[in-house]
Amino acid sequence: MIVQTSLDPGAYQDAVQQRGGRVYVGNDLELSLSEAVLAYRDEYLVERGFARYKGKTLGLTPLYLSFDNRVKGLIRLRSLGLRVLCLLEFTARRALRDQGEKLAGIYPGNPTRATTRPTTEMMLKTCRGLSLTEVHVDGAPYLCLTPLSPVQERILELLGLPVTMYLALTG
Repeated sequence: MIVQTSLDPGAYQDAVQQRGGRVYVGNDLELSLSEAVLAYRDEYLVERGFARYKGKTLGLTPLYLSFDNRVKGLIRLRSLGLRVLCLLEFTARRALRDQGEKLAGIYPGNPTRATTRPTTEMMLKTCRGLSLTEVHVDGAPYLCLTPLSPVQERILELLGLPVTMYLALTG
């Protein structure tokens, strides 16, 4: 039920007592009941983005910057990072849904646990330990890559990226 009111507490309480259940109060009177419920249910997506800003992923912690343009630049850069994280997550989850499969091997200590909703952070953690090493033999440089695990190859596949892209790092 949607209560169209100017946030009068009495009207809100009356609606709860009369109808029971959940009451949605909003200022967009154009929304239908189903649209209001769907908008409310998707609110966690926005909150999760802000949690990423505050967490370790993007780490928007208190920082002293003396010029406004630097503050704006930092926030814009991290906003771009947030968009990339969301895009990677969306792409992998959609591919898993379309294939009707789950991704296993991303949970530390539990390689058989699988999910249809991997987070970008968990997928990136599987890349720990990858390295590119430059070795000089008789004055000639050679680049050596850590081989990809099957889980890492699967993640690249879910993201629509060829494994050859990784191998191309050696030139």
